[in-house]
Amino acid sequence: MAKEGIFPSVASVISVATMNMRTQLISKARRVVVKVGSNVLSDRTGHLSERVIGDLARQVAAARGGGRETVLVTSGAISAGVAQLGLASRPKLLPQLQAAAAVGQSRLMQLYAAAFRREGLEVGQILLTAEDLKARTRHLNARNTIIALLEKGVVPIINENDTVSTDEIKFGDNDTLSALVANLVAADLLVILTDTRGLMTEDPRKGKGELIREVERMTPGIETLARGAGSARGTGGMASKLRAVKMVVSSGEAAVIADGREREILCRILRGEDVGTFFHPAGAKMDGRKRWIAWFVKPRGTLIVDDGAAAALLRKGTSLLPSGIRDVLGEFRDGDTVRVTAADGREIARGLSNYSAADLRVIRGRKTGEIAGLLGHKDYDEAVHRDNLVLMGGRETGGG
Repeated sequence: MAKEGIFPSVASVISVATMNMRTQLISKARRVVVKVGSNVLSDRTGHLSERVIGDLARQVAAARGGGRETVLVTSGAISAGVAQLGLASRPKLLPQLQAAAAVGQSRLMQLYAAAFRREGLEVGQILLTAEDLKARTRHLNARNTIIALLEKGVVPIINENDTVSTDEIKFGDNDTLSALVANLVAADLLVILTDTRGLMTEDPRKGKGELIREVERMTPGIETLARGAGSARGTGGMASKLRAVKMVVSSGEAAVIADGREREILCRILRGEDVGTFFHPAGAKMDGRKRWIAWFVKPRGTLIVDDGAAAALLRKGTSLLPSGIRDVLGEFRDGDTVRVTAADGREIARGLSNYSAADLRVIRGRKTGEIAGLLGHKDYDEAVHRDNLVLMGGRETGGG
């Protein structure tokens, strides 16, 4: 499967069995999230291309006609605003970025609404911030709104709320947003349309490298292939796309990175054609609550566990007991999300802690029978219960 001497998942020739798996997984995908980047939507002058948006709308309409629910995550608001305001380049100061987003967002949606109306479809705009998806109630409300739009035959068009966001503009990207949306609605497939053919063996800007057509497993070698920042119009690069893909495949879904400028690219992907880079799911599907724990809530601290506890979590699917904890990093309260790492620093799980950091420092390495004596109370036997624990990297066994 793999080319010897390079990376385990890098292949120049894909087996028939693997290609059949790709076709089967895509053919079964009923809910699809499509992310389109600024460079795909813009022409050489930086203006939004009505032709490209119209072509994208036609392909999404074809997907809908084929029985697939399709959610669109779009970049382009700031890029559109830059062009509308006659700016020479993307601003660097936050207020100017927000002003460009305010001007560009309405222009972007006007073009989408007109293009989809020509295809007999209505669109619904949803602007999100990270906080909207972090808070459990707002998280569920956002999910329910998107599902309601899909049930009404409306195409949800999602973007970050750049006019009020701060860190999202400076550090975020719509690749990450697309992965969060895919996890939010439990999509079967994430399609990231960008300005490269897919994941390459070398930097495509240097005119070298081969397209990696399939990735069966995300490895450190695969992740090191992503180099460089985004373009002048966008914020993402291949590194951000691989991070997004990793979030999706670890949750049990498939993903594709492909060149959004290629003719009929979305239709070809959904037909299972060998275009772009296809990423296989890493394990069973996570349920909604575990996705929220894994991807939407920022961990407040870290529990470093011993080898025995790590093995029990990974192989037996057990809860984490205080006896297996070697060290506690950070300050957090009971109910907060924490990382669980092995002694070598590998993150193996995330979960909701039953105890505060202060309490865990007292009971770490001790047996459950000692908890009450050490703390003066014992609310739980477990530091993190299995029902509130998510194994990272696609090892989740489903349910939960």
